[in-house]
Amino acid sequence: MAARGVSLSIVHTESSLGWGGQEIRILTEMAGMQARGHRVLLLTPPDAQIHAAARTRGLPVQAVETRRKSVRGLVAMRRALRAAAGFDVINTHSSTDSWLAALARPTLRSAPPIVRTRHLSTRVNRSVATRWLYQRASAHVVVTGEALKTQLVRDNGYDPATITSVRTGIDLARFRPLDRAAMRARLAFDARPALGIVATLRDWKGHDDLLDAWAILHAQGGDWQLVVVGDGPQRQRLAERVRVMGLDGSIRFAGNQEDVPAWMACLDLVALPSWGEEGVPQSLMQAAACGRAAVATPVGAIGEAVVDGVTGLLVPPRDPVRLAEALARLMADPALRERMGAAARARAEAEFGLDRMLDAMERVFARVAAQVR
Repeated sequence: MAARGVSLSIVHTESSLGWGGQEIRILTEMAGMQARGHRVLLLTPPDAQIHAAARTRGLPVQAVETRRKSVRGLVAMRRALRAAAGFDVINTHSSTDSWLAALARPTLRSAPPIVRTRHLSTRVNRSVATRWLYQRASAHVVVTGEALKTQLVRDNGYDPATITSVRTGIDLARFRPLDRAAMRARLAFDARPALGIVATLRDWKGHDDLLDAWAILHAQGGDWQLVVVGDGPQRQRLAERVRVMGLDGSIRFAGNQEDVPAWMACLDLVALPSWGEEGVPQSLMQAAACGRAAVATPVGAIGEAVVDGVTGLLVPPRDPVRLAEALARLMADPALRERMGAAARARAEAEFGLDRMLDAMERVFARVAAQVR
């Protein structure tokens, strides 16, 4: 049943063809809202990875050619929004679909208001047109971390009353500590302790810095292994780099994995040395929920996922030497890893739950929809 007895109809738009935390958040939110009795629909290009993922998960999705900011894209968005009559809110997610929806909406009779969700910390330009998009065309802006809200208010002069930070929620019943030995047997892990990174293989996620740090640690000896979970445009280049560095025997590329909790259970420590464009990364919240300490960088809103010295360690971005030092400290101290992992789980239970995200998004959607009723 919908919260407070109010059933909402929410149409999401996503122009991105890729796959990562943003797309996972959209589908997680849609599924959660649908389970609460709300009506949801996703408008996205037919070859977008989120299109196939939505169908697999049984979520309503419609193919719309909106991958580019063009007249064709605008016409397609207008047609799709006109057909989606009766919806209360349009929730846009990427730049292209946000612009197309904002331009199409004034041409439609009784079109619902727009909530613009911003998932990354990429800087927003200060042009008049962009200010119109965020402060006039959008009824409200949602960001995925307080640091992103601060950035928009400080750097762009946007009204803080028009922006709400809603951290992505984690299903704590699914992401929880599991039996390490059983999961390692199931996923064919050997006896070596494991450091892992769970992220799309994009350059700014810091995989190269992690490899440089790993080379330092490897030269110092030790019996750890590095597990790279995820796929993406950098896969082939990174694999070749590992081969050239002579690190093949200590690094495992696992590709995309649906059962992330099982992989987290096999890891002893998690890293995400990202250097840009982050909200609050889901992989770090998932690691915390699974009771794993993490080493990361304080970019974007990562500081909301990892509390330095409490649930993990934060190091400067693009600094493999400092990264290696932090990793070495935790790799050498199982008791410290355990304490930090327990603190991370406790914080996840208090701050990262799925219902917190759904409650907050319900409030935003209901408030925006009520303004035009």
